[in-house]
Amino acid sequence: MEAKAQLLFSVLFLFLVFVHAQSLQTYIIQLHPHGATASSFSSKVQWHLSFLERIMFSEDDPSSRLLYSYHSAMEGFAAQLSETELESLRKLGEVIAVRPDTRLQLHTTYSYKFLGLSPASRGGWFQSGFGHGTIVGVLDTGVWPESPSFSDHGMPPVPKKWRGVCQEGQDFNSSNCNRKLIGARFFSKGHRVASISPSSDTVVEYVSARDSHGHGTHTSSTAGGASVPMASVLGNGAGVAQGMAPRAHIAIYKVCWFSGCYSSDILAAMDVAIRDGVDILSLSLGGFPIPLFDDSIAIGSFRAMEHGISVICAAGNNGPIQSSVANEAPWITTVGASTLDRRFPAIVRMGNGKRLYGESMYPGKHNPYAGKELELVYVTGGDSGSEFCFKGSLPRAKVLGKMVVCDRGVNGRAEKGEAVKEAGGAAMILANTDINLEEDSVDAHVLPASLIGFAESVQLKSYMNSSRTPTARIEFGGTVIGKSRAPAVAQFSSRGPSLTNPTILKPDIIAPGVNIIAAWPQNLGPSGLPEDSRRVNFTVMSGTSMACPHISGIAALIHSANPTWTPAAIKSAMITTADVTDHTGKPIMDSNKPAGVFAMGAGQVNPEKAIDPGLIYDIKPDEYITHLCTLGYTRSEISAITHRNVSCHELVQKNKGFSLNYPSISVIFRHGMMSRMIKRRLTNVGVPNSIYSVEVVAPEGVKVRVKPHHLIFKHINQSLSYRVWFISRKRTGEEKTRFAQGHLTWVHSHHTSYKVRSPISVTWAK
Repeated sequence: MEAKAQLLFSVLFLFLVFVHAQSLQTYIIQLHPHGATASSFSSKVQWHLSFLERIMFSEDDPSSRLLYSYHSAMEGFAAQLSETELESLRKLGEVIAVRPDTRLQLHTTYSYKFLGLSPASRGGWFQSGFGHGTIVGVLDTGVWPESPSFSDHGMPPVPKKWRGVCQEGQDFNSSNCNRKLIGARFFSKGHRVASISPSSDTVVEYVSARDSHGHGTHTSSTAGGASVPMASVLGNGAGVAQGMAPRAHIAIYKVCWFSGCYSSDILAAMDVAIRDGVDILSLSLGGFPIPLFDDSIAIGSFRAMEHGISVICAAGNNGPIQSSVANEAPWITTVGASTLDRRFPAIVRMGNGKRLYGESMYPGKHNPYAGKELELVYVTGGDSGSEFCFKGSLPRAKVLGKMVVCDRGVNGRAEKGEAVKEAGGAAMILANTDINLEEDSVDAHVLPASLIGFAESVQLKSYMNSSRTPTARIEFGGTVIGKSRAPAVAQFSSRGPSLTNPTILKPDIIAPGVNIIAAWPQNLGPSGLPEDSRRVNFTVMSGTSMACPHISGIAALIHSANPTWTPAAIKSAMITTADVTDHTGKPIMDSNKPAGVFAMGAGQVNPEKAIDPGLIYDIKPDEYITHLCTLGYTRSEISAITHRNVSCHELVQKNKGFSLNYPSISVIFRHGMMSRMIKRRLTNVGVPNSIYSVEVVAPEGVKVRVKPHHLIFKHINQSLSYRVWFISRKRTGEEKTRFAQGHLTWVHSHHTSYKVRSPISVTWAK
């Protein structure tokens, strides 16, 4: 009886421990940077622990609850708290804000050529020394250090300002770092305490900076990968692979794991990266639009910007939905995705003789079914998700030896092919729906497969419905370059206008993000699926995650060529020199229409022009604070973002008529408003004794006046201002369209390459 009682007590004790552990949640606690009690402690960590000591009533050691102590990206800490402790903490005077830990998601052998970078010319690469001396910090899933893209052959020494480390961990030693990959760290505390278990088929996670998923290896090599000859994906897309800044140094901060990327880990990485000495921070991750004072990335990046670090972020993959753009802070460069003119044809020839254009990176000659005519089958009905080819949803008797049609959506594209293969299917046609239209993100599939557009999928299903025994074959066409219009805006790329701050035009710019070939870890097959036993050094991926490191690498080139420039100057250089036409000289397209500013921002990045833009729009950190005041942010909200205690009333009075010196222009006509005036300030970084004249294409329904019409710069680094008046020709209630766009360009009188263009968006608010 006593043994039973003891066992019951032990079970009850373990249950209570479990319940206690489950009731704890992770929070990020932001403190006043000049807290009254801070000076009473020997270190920031001790000060942060004192807050836990004041609110904890359990017998837990406060240090066991403290996950991170932040110093650079934010003043505060991340800790696990119960509901009761949370309420007590909120009442402490030095606490500015408390935010729950949030989970964010992860949003080339040719793209450098497509963007006009050439090692043979004396252009952008030559002028910037290929990114020589610049350090790009990448927050992602880690890195595969043995990849040839991280070879340090011919690399300069590690910059003396570098203060980072090569953190050792599982299968990762300090010797894995070199002059190219100069630092690596991992941040897992937020992820670990979230208590989410990986599914049984998930790739084993390395508790180190080593990459288990491939995403981080891919993005970091896109930004600054070394030159690798004869790179390809199973023979496709062959060429020389190299990043945008091939002589820049790379520092890896692993913050993303199998369950996603937690804000406490991201903030900890930004906190350390600022102290390590990075010049560029590249974050191919994010969530949905949220207010800046609740956005850990916005808060951490403000501090980074104050330290002269350019922060580049992905816009998100929630397009073409309006106002879906993430990472909206004006001190962040927000990047959308565009296409290349490189194609991987995989033509579907139907039994009736008609051909449907499709694409694939499957190596056609390596499968006995490739190119053979097979019976087509499209499994629908029930609630198993068979039309999407979910794992286990396809009856073997129906698909064995056949070509299976799978609708795009819900589950991963490559996962569908694995589901078909496991059910005995011989090949797959991946059919776009009306959401994806003609968007063509390719994959290195595990079986013969082709992705067809929506119009083609309608034709295919019509043929199948009209034929008793429909058949088809896939004809693989290898790699084709230059036969299609590009760039175009990727269908998945998130769109503006900014939900939380429409006075700033977002996204800022677009860069290649569709079918990008870059480095890949040797623990994964090119499809990224655990079942894929093939091994490669490179694979293909699509997303704004791929566009972001293109801009990060180009920012590194600009920084190398102009080391004294601020993050705002670097952003301005890219925005004002961006291309709005494709390689045929026609407007960049968005599906079947010319792209608007909410899809492409200023347009496609042009690195050759951005390195020498002529003029820049610079912004001081204090100007961002005044901007937040004009938006009606409260003192506490501004303090949460900027770590400064400001009086907006005084700032606004002192800066009457203030408008942020942003390189793009966004005008909002609110109810009853008929005119707006904005100011801008340009700094000459081109040549002395320069005269610029203004050219304006006014948005429809708006009259635009600019004063002065000419800017005369006598010397380098001289700044001159101008004003623009926007007069609405529409009266309230008359407007049939809510949005209009145009542009304003300052053109040099003699230097034909200096055309400083600002996109304009106009909104009539309801």
